Amino acid sequence: MNVLKKDNFVFGLFIGFISPVLMFGVIWLMNWFLLLIDVAKLWFDPETQVLVSIFVNLVYFRYYFVTLKYEKSGNGVLVITFVSVMLFFLFKSYIF
Repeated sequence: MNVLKKDNFVFGLFIGFISPVLMFGVIWLMNWFLLLIDVAKLWFDPETQVLVSIFVNLVYFRYYFVTLKYEKSGNGVLVITFVSVMLFFLFKSYIF
């Protein structure tokens, strides 16, 4: 866990961008596997997949602001989360 203990704005932006991408991949793979074995049609629809993957940043947001008191990294995660949510709601009707 020492890798995550950096108080840097750019590092916070990086964590804020990478964690939703990884979570989206995990959720997509779970959906694909459930479709493959015919257990369910879709576990999550695409809109829900995107929102859940964006809000995984709240874990990092709390970790940096509350636990470590690293404001620069926390601000980076906050900026990426805010921009992602705004882009989601602005382009939701065009993409989904």
